[in-house]
Amino acid sequence: MQRHLISAADLTRDDAVLILDTAEEMARVADRPIKKLPTLRGRTVVNLFFEDSTRTRISFEAAEKRLSADVINFTAKGSSVSKGESLKDTAQTLEAMGVDAVVIRHGASGAPYRLATSGWIDAAVINAGDGTHQHPTQALLDAFTMRRRLIGRDAGIGQDLAGKRVTLVGDVLHSRVARSNVDLLHTLGAEVTLVAPPTLVPVGVETWPCEVSYDLDSTLPKSDAVMMLRVQRERMNAAFFPTEREYSRRYGLDGERMARMPEHAIVMHPGPMVRGMEITAEVADSDRCTVVEQVANGVSIRMAVLYLLLGGNEPAVSHARTTEEK
Repeated sequence: MQRHLISAADLTRDDAVLILDTAEEMARVADRPIKKLPTLRGRTVVNLFFEDSTRTRISFEAAEKRLSADVINFTAKGSSVSKGESLKDTAQTLEAMGVDAVVIRHGASGAPYRLATSGWIDAAVINAGDGTHQHPTQALLDAFTMRRRLIGRDAGIGQDLAGKRVTLVGDVLHSRVARSNVDLLHTLGAEVTLVAPPTLVPVGVETWPCEVSYDLDSTLPKSDAVMMLRVQRERMNAAFFPTEREYSRRYGLDGERMARMPEHAIVMHPGPMVRGMEITAEVADSDRCTVVEQVANGVSIRMAVLYLLLGGNEPAVSHARTTEEK
């Protein structure tokens, strides 16, 4: 494993499979009465969030605490950032406090890379989402969910997603989740198709390792997993489609469309969902929808990433057993 996790494109196939396999071990910890490992005892992790977050921040905090790390939560609102403090000064403040890892979410694309390569701080940097650029742990938890559902918990150990067909539908232009998933799923051998209105497809998408379609109905029957993406109104500065009703009619997933998918196929969503827009309540609440599983798997994936970045070279659970025996 490398020192930082900035982009899903930085991971090799072996790196990605190692993280998925380690997460499978971490998921077993969640089944225990006491959901704790002593692995990161004495390590300090800062959650540095410059953007609003519910799932990601709570998921990282749960992962850190289950590994017994000391956790510091930082939000831009109510901090010196609101007084005009720069990222550099914030980083140097954290460095002076001796932190071991920084989990950063920032509205500016490239902020985690700057933090990791600037020399401002000597700590592992994990990107929890930067602008419209990358969100690598989301892509990892999505791949983990696909592997568990489409291959199996035990059968999936050591396996990638070769030959699986994944369709990402919606606001690709503003989606860091889409970019991360395209990179990681390609590395793991999956065939990815993007489906979106022409106005929500990024310039230069022809260089991405995926197919592009504007017709959702033609891609559904040949998909093993369909991921619906939220329309990100907070990042939009123009009208990208005429009305919400038209968008929903052409690119929303309802019960009728879900019925056209193969029987084994799953429906995914990175959250938060806008019910009635990109996904109906009927689909969101169905057994084929993995949204709640994705949240649970997110904790296991983030435990695995923290464990591997902060010095875990042996299997996680066996390490925990030997520590407990001592």
